[in-house]
Amino acid sequence: MEELVDRLCDRGLEIPDRDRAIRYLRHLGYFRLSPYTIPFQRGQPDHVFRDGSSFDDVLDLYVFDRNLRLLVMDALERVEVAVRAALTDHMSITYDDPHWYVDSRHFDNHRRHEGLLMIVRDASDQRLKGSPEQEGLRSEGVVYRSALEHYLLTYGEPELPPSWLMVEALTLGQLTSLIGNLVVRADRTAIARRLGLTEPVLMSWLRTYVRVRNICAHHGRLWNSGIGVYPLIPTSRAVSWLRGDGALPARSEKRLYPVLVSLQSVLDVISPRSSWARRLHTLVSSRPAMNLAGMGVPSDWSEDEFWARRIHQ
Repeated sequence: MEELVDRLCDRGLEIPDRDRAIRYLRHLGYFRLSPYTIPFQRGQPDHVFRDGSSFDDVLDLYVFDRNLRLLVMDALERVEVAVRAALTDHMSITYDDPHWYVDSRHFDNHRRHEGLLMIVRDASDQRLKGSPEQEGLRSEGVVYRSALEHYLLTYGEPELPPSWLMVEALTLGQLTSLIGNLVVRADRTAIARRLGLTEPVLMSWLRTYVRVRNICAHHGRLWNSGIGVYPLIPTSRAVSWLRGDGALPARSEKRLYPVLVSLQSVLDVISPRSSWARRLHTLVSSRPAMNLAGMGVPSDWSEDEFWARRIHQ
């Protein structure tokens, strides 16, 4: 660590407290922290830092990105739960069958459907293998089991749990695959409508959310990373979206900003009184222009009607 600090100093980074820098490098890891030094560098090949750049600047950017990930994960959790509910409610009610997902006729790709059933069986088996002390909550000698465990121990058939328990065993990626594999497009459309979206927008946004969630879950760099899978820009005015002229510049489409807009769009429907937009504004508004540009956020973003009425509600 001493050598790493010396190397950073030699490249022009101001480090007034060496012990503090060593402690952060030791516990965060140089390779996790090093991408946050790049915005403060003049560029290759020497990676020399711009005058006045300090270790605190790098650490501040790292902490900001961490807080951004936590905020995004908060929205993603709400969206994921809402998607699960929309899927199981629509399919169970429409087909009058809480075990609809067992029927292969609802699915286009039968191999993927078999994989779904295997996932649910494995999750059920793992839950039954866990001891009550591990899997349940004990209070005054009474064990309170999870809903899935209660079903598996109480009912002999059907073998697999009902839809509303099945979806709890799925990751967001598996949930996205399930919805995309529904053979009747009208089902996907109905699920999307419950979230205030169209079917193509729902499927596009879910694929983006899978990627973003993986970045966040693995504590990856989010603020200026290339996500690779970006949300479809809705054309239907029925979908909540930016309305101002030039509100989403072309340079922003391949950045994080449209992901943030899409999350708020869904929150408008599933949690209209959410403070998420205000918390995002609090986090982002004090950041330097460099951070906004890295996320693709326009400097006047909060003045767009889409954001303004949510930030000031």
